[in-house]
Amino acid sequence: MSPRSVSPLRVVLTGATGFVGAAVLDELGRKPGVRVRAVGRRAPVCGEGGGAEWVRADLARPASLAGVCEDADVLLHLASVIGSDEARCAAVNDRGTAVLMAEAARAGVGRVVQLSTAAVYGPGPHRGAAEGELAPAPVSATSRTRLAGEAHALAVGATVLRPGLVVGPGDRWVVPALAELVDRVPGRWDAGRGLLSVTEVGDLARLVVALAFRSGCEGPGGGGAGDDGAGDDGAAGRVFHAGHPVPVRNGDLMAALAELGVLRPVDTDLTWEECVRLLRATPGRVSERQFSLVAQDHWYRSDEVWRVADCPPGPGPLERLAAAAAWYREAVGRSGGTS
Repeated sequence: MSPRSVSPLRVVLTGATGFVGAAVLDELGRKPGVRVRAVGRRAPVCGEGGGAEWVRADLARPASLAGVCEDADVLLHLASVIGSDEARCAAVNDRGTAVLMAEAARAGVGRVVQLSTAAVYGPGPHRGAAEGELAPAPVSATSRTRLAGEAHALAVGATVLRPGLVVGPGDRWVVPALAELVDRVPGRWDAGRGLLSVTEVGDLARLVVALAFRSGCEGPGGGGAGDDGAGDDGAAGRVFHAGHPVPVRNGDLMAALAELGVLRPVDTDLTWEECVRLLRATPGRVSERQFSLVAQDHWYRSDEVWRVADCPPGPGPLERLAAAAAWYREAVGRSGGTS
């Protein structure tokens, strides 16, 4: 038995207080023999934290990152800035990632996983493209700088994940945006035909942790990163789409959320031209570009990453929605179901 097989797996995690990061921290907490160093601008509130060691650092302040990867086996880089401030996004998503990856290389970290976004592909519609079939064409400050950050991660052999829409408890973008949009554009958008790459946050967390352990979802005791150190298992230095392998039709997603009392039900099919006209007639927080992301085809073939990670993808995001329904109803201001 190698020494590592009985030693803790030491994981550095950025973004642990965020939507996906918090789910990953919970998932890591369920694995035996793992020590987590959570890196962020603030420590969690009392009662949170999952037993991790918390280190204060800011990706926008490079000097604060010195030593954060010392003695680590794995770096899970899930932190990012999302917004329209190009300078802030560049400071964190691009330059901050560059410094963090340099720290990981200096410390000899054997495995790096970085969370990016399918938004780097820019305007769709996109239907069923595999990795490498679409050239990135980002149109926002967030996606431009996250794409730049990917290059720094890939340079040190990281595995880069590009999820599409991520749903579940803690989601403050996808379903809240749907709730606004169904009020502004009351109908089945483009007859509900749009195919979307969607992942439930807990399933995405399982995938991230499976990649950290290199050999499936079982953790150090099941033969993962702890068994033989770093190596090329088919994931290093690659970009993967990270949606559930089965795409979700927009109409099915909206209907499932309406049945759970999260969204208002609709029964009218609208053409895309009618959708755009109604959207423009009723201003709101969600832009026309963002509307297209949830209404038109944005499906990226995602089978490969689950195979490489040896991680079952689960039943799919629609089947997971019931567990998040109460959280969503509170988030969007609705109080009960319709079924």
